[in-house]
Amino acid sequence: MNSSASESGVDVDFGEDGLVPAVAQDADSGEVLMLAYVSPEALERTLETGTAHYYSRSRDELWQKGKTSGHTQEIREVRVDCDADALLYRVDQEGGACHTGHRSCFYRTVGGERVGETVFDPDAVYE
Repeated sequence: MNSSASESGVDVDFGEDGLVPAVAQDADSGEVLMLAYVSPEALERTLETGTAHYYSRSRDELWQKGKTSGHTQEIREVRVDCDADALLYRVDQEGGACHTGHRSCFYRTVGGERVGETVFDPDAVYE
């Protein structure tokens, strides 16, 4: 069952599982921060509050980015791709986007080289 939500005149195709991938990108630098999934409710909350909301597939629940860590994502703009089956959240990131303490979840190469910056201690944040 494909569900769609019309936001600003664009239908978003949430697919068979009711979710769509969303890439969070730093609105100023263009750095890709993370990829997560969004449900219709998560998109609605994001647009209503101006802060990023996602859907956790592992916990099967809606979550607000930064609610636990304080590392929030303020939304500047939400874009939809040409097929309407992926979103781009252009954000102002407070602190790190990754639960590992890195600014971006894309902090290493396939070869294992660490290329990203650590910005917080996850043990201190997620006690």
